[in-house]
Amino acid sequence: MIRRRHHPLATESTRRLEAFTDGVFAIAATLLVLDLTSHALGEVGSDSAMWSALGGMWPLFLNFVLSFGLLCLLWMIHVEQFEHIARVDAVVLWLNNARLLFIVLVPFATGLMTEYSDWLAGRLAMPVVFFFAIFTSWLQYLWVLRHRDVMLPDLSDEEARLSGRSSLSALVIAALVVVAAPFIGSFAFLLFFLDAPFTRLLRGRTRVGPA
Repeated sequence: MIRRRHHPLATESTRRLEAFTDGVFAIAATLLVLDLTSHALGEVGSDSAMWSALGGMWPLFLNFVLSFGLLCLLWMIHVEQFEHIARVDAVVLWLNNARLLFIVLVPFATGLMTEYSDWLAGRLAMPVVFFFAIFTSWLQYLWVLRHRDVMLPDLSDEEARLSGRSSLSALVIAALVVVAAPFIGSFAFLLFFLDAPFTRLLRGRTRVGPA
C-alpha cells in the first residue's frame, strides 16, 4: 500500500473533525440519561408514592439538566469556532481529541457527583471534567489564533486579539465553579449564566469572530 507523505506543516479540511466531534458530543449527551433510567424508584403503591419517589430524584434531574446544558454550551462554542476555522493541522486534531476525552467522561462524572455528593471527590468530579474540557478547547483556539493566516484567514489582527481575550470567559468561569463546588455542589454550575455578559465585557463594543 502506498502512503502519501504530507509536509509537517500541511493543514487539512475541518469536515471530518467536525463530524467526529459532533458524534462524540451527541453520544455523551445521550448517555447522561442512563443515570435516570437506571435509578430504582423502590416500592410504589399509589400515585402519591409515585410522585414522592420522582420528587426524591431531584438531584439526578438537576445534574442531568446541568450537564446536558453545559455539553450544549461547549458544542455551541465548537460550532461557532469552526464556522470561521478554514483548515486544521495535527496539533488541532490532537487538542480536539484531548477535549473529547473529557467530554466522554461527563456522564461518569455526573453520576459521581449525584451519588457521592457528600464527599469532596464526588462534588469535584463534574466541575473538574468540565474545566479540562474547556481548558483544552481554549488551548485549541489559541493555537488556531497563532496560525490564523492559514486557519483563520478572514480574521484581522485586532479581531484576533479581542477574540483571544474573550475566549477566556468560559475558562475563568469553569475555574470559579471548581472553587465553589466543594461548598455549594451542583449549584456552582449556575455561574455559567454569567458567561454571556462576561464575554461581552471582555469583547467590549467591537464585534469579533468566534469566542
